[in-house]
Amino acid sequence: MGNTDYEYPSSLNMESVPCVAVPPPQPFFKSLKYSLKETFFPDDPLRRFKNQPASKRVVLGLQYFFPIFEWAPQYTLKFFKSDLIAGITIASLAIPQGISYAKLANLPPILGLYSSFIPPLIYAMMGSSRDLAVGTVAVGSLLMGSMLSSVVNPNQNPKLFLHLAFTATFFAGVLQASLGLFRLGFIVDFLSHATIVGFMGGAATVVCLQQLKSILGLEHFTHAADIVSVMRSVFTQTHEWRWESAVLGVCFIFFLLLTRFFSKRQPKLFWVSAMAPLTSVILGSVLVYFTHAEKHGVQVIGELKKGLNPTSITDLVFVSPYMSTAIKTGLVVGIIALAEGIAVGRSFAMFKNYHIDGNKEMIAIGTMNIVGSFTSCYLTTGPFSRSAVNYNAGCKTAASNIVMSIAVMVTLLCLTPLFHYTPLVVLSAIIVSAMLGLIDYEAAIHLWKIDKFDFVVCISAYIGVVFGSVEIGLVIAVALSLLRILLFIARPRTFVLGNIPNSVIYRNVDQYPNANHVPGILILKIDAPIYFANSSYLRERITRWIDEEEDRIKATGETSLQYVIMDMTAVGNIDTSGISMLEEVKKIADRRELQLVLVNPGSEVMKKLNKSKFHVDLGQKWFYLTVAEAVGACNYMLHACKPNSMKDEQEGWNNV
Repeated sequence: MGNTDYEYPSSLNMESVPCVAVPPPQPFFKSLKYSLKETFFPDDPLRRFKNQPASKRVVLGLQYFFPIFEWAPQYTLKFFKSDLIAGITIASLAIPQGISYAKLANLPPILGLYSSFIPPLIYAMMGSSRDLAVGTVAVGSLLMGSMLSSVVNPNQNPKLFLHLAFTATFFAGVLQASLGLFRLGFIVDFLSHATIVGFMGGAATVVCLQQLKSILGLEHFTHAADIVSVMRSVFTQTHEWRWESAVLGVCFIFFLLLTRFFSKRQPKLFWVSAMAPLTSVILGSVLVYFTHAEKHGVQVIGELKKGLNPTSITDLVFVSPYMSTAIKTGLVVGIIALAEGIAVGRSFAMFKNYHIDGNKEMIAIGTMNIVGSFTSCYLTTGPFSRSAVNYNAGCKTAASNIVMSIAVMVTLLCLTPLFHYTPLVVLSAIIVSAMLGLIDYEAAIHLWKIDKFDFVVCISAYIGVVFGSVEIGLVIAVALSLLRILLFIARPRTFVLGNIPNSVIYRNVDQYPNANHVPGILILKIDAPIYFANSSYLRERITRWIDEEEDRIKATGETSLQYVIMDMTAVGNIDTSGISMLEEVKKIADRRELQLVLVNPGSEVMKKLNKSKFHVDLGQKWFYLTVAEAVGACNYMLHACKPNSMKDEQEGWNNV
């Protein structure tokens, strides 16, 4: 049924037309409580405590903050076998990666092992993910090392640098736990997918470039992270390149990439790539030991201190001017680590069809970093590579992290002397092979195909990191993401609706070219809430739509414009500036002898229009539930009433 066939009551009886209802008034504090609940507790975490006795609530509270009390009672021998295999497998990856990433952060290599011992134990008790394998990450290590090195030289003052790393880890943990406790996890969502892809890719490129120091056997190297400084440092020291180290590095990189390729082709043989880093460390150490390669330019780790983590709570720096540096570094690396850990946890939870609580994860990750800063650990989270190995190894619960911690503990107590001859070039090869997987060019191509602005955000973040610094790239990416949010808010979409032939359906005329304009009626749809940030734009855009429609009518010789219908179905809320905008649009329409009609304002919108008396000013007659009803009523007016009598009709309806 087309719009011209829409029958409307000849008597214009108000009772025959469904009215747009004004919601019943709600007490202020009840409305405030509802708004706060939807903002901070959308998952309703307190629902499980309702109608429960006090003793049960205590148990549920313990299970909420310590999920181990929830899954441990149902733990079986079958689960233990799976977790044991997964834990040993990820330990074989965690040990060489931990040593490598500590070196990346300009910290003593032993800290990488310390950070793979205590934090996984904390996460196993407090984390809600079954698959997340906790440890240090390359990007976080690079970021911490880069930001702290700008203030303290790790070679000239290694003790202060180490203490600042502990302090930055402490503040990162405080931030992460606070975001979870105060239900502010949505802040992390401001790091969009495009931002993370570009930032991670740029950071991975910088990390790979910095490994040229060890691969080429250079002793003096720039502390700057940008590509220009790194290339300058590399090519101004060509006379110091060591071919022995370079050959060894290229061979191990090839070996690691080959095992990864093989494991991707045969997923059941995931353990091949998982064991490859430890195999490389063993082979490299044996090779150096028997060939005395350390005397021919191949640098080695040297002595690693035997024993468990010493306490470091007294080493935290809370004095000027270094405290501000530690806070700034902690806030930045804390957000990055949190975004990575939660994203990885959610990804694997989706594969296994279970749910993880983002805020609970923040508390767990924050707590393990706070405790870690007291026990000689630096920043930890859930790295993708280690978690992927844990997932593929068939882990059933977070107990795989406990198995990994025990394996690392045995290494700290008994096996650290075996790493004395481990060549640094092997650690660099491990880092390079891991980082190449973070340069997700396929995701960048996908962004280009789907959304050009997201691609610009991604590439800007990448260029900012590679040619500026990690901090600059992060700032650029976040700034562009926020700009896009502001553009969405300040420049909402509006479009003209037309009638789909032989129906009472009205759709965007640009999306549906066969949709027909309704003679004498302009139908607009606003696709966003109306706030102070976009009210001026919407007023100007609506005025322009009216001008363009009148120009189109003049060109085609159709019926002159009489009505402007605004479909407000998608307008979820409105503020006082938005109401003022509607009042101004009504005045503009009145000056042009046009009638403004509103369709389906939501409950919040209608409540505010009612309180502002706008619905009285416009007239209850001009509010409709559907576009079809509004068009039918306007068509009736066009055909049954004289234009001069419209004002009289409106006044009569206002008194109903």
